[in-house]
Amino acid sequence: MLSAGTALAVAEFAAAFVRPEAAPLLAVGGSVIDRTPPAVKDWAVREFGNNDKFVLQSGILVVLALIAIGIGVLSRRLRRTAMVGVFAFGVLGAFAAYHRAGAGAVDPLPSLAGGVVGAAALWWLTRPIVETSTQERAFDRRAFLIAAGVVAGASTVAGITGRIVTDGKRASIAAFRNGLRLPAPAEKAPPLPAGVDLRIPELSSFTTPNGDFYRVDTALIVPRVNARTWSLRIHGKGVRRPLTFSYDDLLRRPLIERDITLTCVSNEVGGPYTGTARWLGVRLADLLREAGVKPPSQGGKADQLVSRSTDGMTIGTPVEVALDGRDAMLAIGMNGEPLPFEHGFPVRMIVPGLYGYVSACKWLKDIELTTFASYDAYWVKRTWSREAPIKTQSRIDTPKPFARLKAGVPVPIAGIAWAQHRGVLAVEVSVDGGPWERARLAEVPSTDTWRQWVWEWTPSATGSHRIEVRATDATGAVQTDKRVGTVPDGATGRHSVVVTVT
Repeated sequence: MLSAGTALAVAEFAAAFVRPEAAPLLAVGGSVIDRTPPAVKDWAVREFGNNDKFVLQSGILVVLALIAIGIGVLSRRLRRTAMVGVFAFGVLGAFAAYHRAGAGAVDPLPSLAGGVVGAAALWWLTRPIVETSTQERAFDRRAFLIAAGVVAGASTVAGITGRIVTDGKRASIAAFRNGLRLPAPAEKAPPLPAGVDLRIPELSSFTTPNGDFYRVDTALIVPRVNARTWSLRIHGKGVRRPLTFSYDDLLRRPLIERDITLTCVSNEVGGPYTGTARWLGVRLADLLREAGVKPPSQGGKADQLVSRSTDGMTIGTPVEVALDGRDAMLAIGMNGEPLPFEHGFPVRMIVPGLYGYVSACKWLKDIELTTFASYDAYWVKRTWSREAPIKTQSRIDTPKPFARLKAGVPVPIAGIAWAQHRGVLAVEVSVDGGPWERARLAEVPSTDTWRQWVWEWTPSATGSHRIEVRATDATGAVQTDKRVGTVPDGATGRHSVVVTVT
């Protein structure tokens, strides 16, 4: 166990001077995420929410601890084999680090350094034990304790030093972000209309606070990208003028401000992975046109825009959609402040009407124009659809499942509905399979946001009752009742809750 801890501490120390993502725990954890079947990932997101990454890392540590115990037992008889075992785990971490998307040539070094030092520590720690058995003399407890103390002390210093270096870099980047003052938008968002928020207890507010906005991604630690050295490259097929922008370049450009609802494709029917924010950014179409990009309908050579994140994520977006006039943007602000780190600082992509896995690249660093036929982005390689417009959905926020209501007492049945870039035309509620009753809709600033709704119900019959909701989008299409899971392009079905009337 002590040798394994030494290996991890040394690797963490080395990773502080390479990049945090090169540390073995993060490299192996990321590799596990990359190779996990979509159904299992969906289950993890559903069951653990934002704690899914903590659960994964804890599981990896438990497995490593068990293996370390086994190697320790083995070292008493097969010392060299045990040392090879420790180094092998360093090689495994190096392999995982090297094959992570976006990895650099030096990313394997922390794991290799940890493996070498861990194996050396095991050799030194087991020396008194081996000499006891081979030279038939008493076990030198003092020598063993001195060796263990030295190894533990050195490991602690290495681990703490690595953490101090890493935390110092992250704190510097955080200080820069916190000191930013974003420019005023050239095109302000339209004022929110009166009645946009029904202000019903337990109903989701129209604007989601940054701290409550959902986060679903594959990053085991939230990247801290240095905006002072950040750059974005636009290049690829059909690009007549490759372009590179710094963060300051984007700040100097005309900015647009829009209220837009984002939805994750992992959102089950009635799920929490949707939210609305006021985004500030540069219009994506302007940058693409400056680079000479044309949509396929106008003879453009590329039909897919691949955005790449600093953590290696790739996301494919239809070029036709990015240039069809919607408010697709490279966002730099969220609800009046610079993007939070969790939501993509310094720059992320927003494309209204598409699920996040085909549009909402966080920690953006590169945009390549290509074709769907020649390249599959991260999630497409894992059986998800290439194109994924958001499906019409509605959710009951109140009353909660299994709520107890009073007969004869009016109660608001309320929630939200969304059909981004089409808009919500109507919401209806049914009790116990009865007739569909029209709900009252809140106002909205555009078709790119969700819409609150409410229906007043006065229950009369006591007992258990099932309340169901459905929405109709602005094209007249009614939300289907057919239950389908999230894979390959988003869940369908109608949300319902069961309540008890007494």
